[in-house]
Amino acid sequence: MVFNRQKQRLLLEGKEYTPDDIRRCMVRGVENYPSAIWDLFLFLQEWFNDSPLLAVHTSGSTGMPKKLMVRKEQMMQSARLTCEYLNLQAGDTALLCMNLRYIGAMMVVVRSLVAGLNLIVRPASGHPLSDIHEPLKFAAMVPLQVYNTLQVPEEKERLKQTDILIIGGGAVDARLEADIQSLPGAVYSTYGMTETLSHIALRRLNGPAASEHYHPFSSVHLSLSPENTLVIEAPLVCADILQTNDIARIHPDGSFSILGRKDNVINSGGIKIQAEEIEKKLRLLIPIPFVITSVPDKRLGQAVVLLLAGQPDIQEMEKGIQAILEPYYRPKHILVADCIPQTGNGKVNRADCRILAQRLLQLLNDSSC
Repeated sequence: MVFNRQKQRLLLEGKEYTPDDIRRCMVRGVENYPSAIWDLFLFLQEWFNDSPLLAVHTSGSTGMPKKLMVRKEQMMQSARLTCEYLNLQAGDTALLCMNLRYIGAMMVVVRSLVAGLNLIVRPASGHPLSDIHEPLKFAAMVPLQVYNTLQVPEEKERLKQTDILIIGGGAVDARLEADIQSLPGAVYSTYGMTETLSHIALRRLNGPAASEHYHPFSSVHLSLSPENTLVIEAPLVCADILQTNDIARIHPDGSFSILGRKDNVINSGGIKIQAEEIEKKLRLLIPIPFVITSVPDKRLGQAVVLLLAGQPDIQEMEKGIQAILEPYYRPKHILVADCIPQTGNGKVNRADCRILAQRLLQLLNDSSC
């Protein structure tokens, strides 16, 4: 693997580019390249400059997006960990199909530079395999891209020709995980965040090695805070000990499970409700996009809200909810919106969901006056 940035070469769809080649491409101007290729060149321009640091942006799924300055050396170490774990070799084809504003896409490029992967580039879209013709060794996608791909027979066949798929940027729900079982290649869910420079653990979703637990890289040490949130020590990729907001359970073999986020705990009448656990129970019942959120409540402190996108049969849904959830955990309000708010990289925007639920409830209250 190559860790000297000035000696790195990008193998882009079979053609090799040096740092000088990238600079010459930039001089030619944006009008001479597809937008996805130009975005790649912009990233490489920053990657090959003299600074040891690079600016990355958090997704803003639980708060305001923010800019972080991270070390390029640590990004290369993260790339090495993934390539070694997945046994990616020089010349293997790797698909870049996500927005280069975010760390997940950046790390696809860095893995290609460090390990000599042959990078195939497509614009960030819901159907990244729509015009892919060669088999892929490695691809990284968000859950929505995988879901959309599985709905189109031709694209599903192309996904079946992908040896290794990692899914990040959001939770893989039970329905999608069930659909993934038909894929012959190895499919993993990732655990990580911008601060850990992409993932520090993987969970196999299909095949004989499938697991309900995430398995961290060997250089990563995990522990729990007094609030049972995950604490990460990953010295190769993050200088500081990282205190997460993810409520977790660490198992005797060192693997772990994520139960939900501390900021998604709803305290309703003294009962602490984990939004993600309720969503998991409801996913097989509700066929349309939804999220569990909350609104302020004078009596309960917080009231559980089921926020839906679409036009469901509310009465039938309420019957199903009563059969699945105990009374304290049932939504006090069911609200319908045009869509579920998302961040720029496709994650549910929990903060905006809470705001939207409050607005919709206020409109209902005003109309009933």
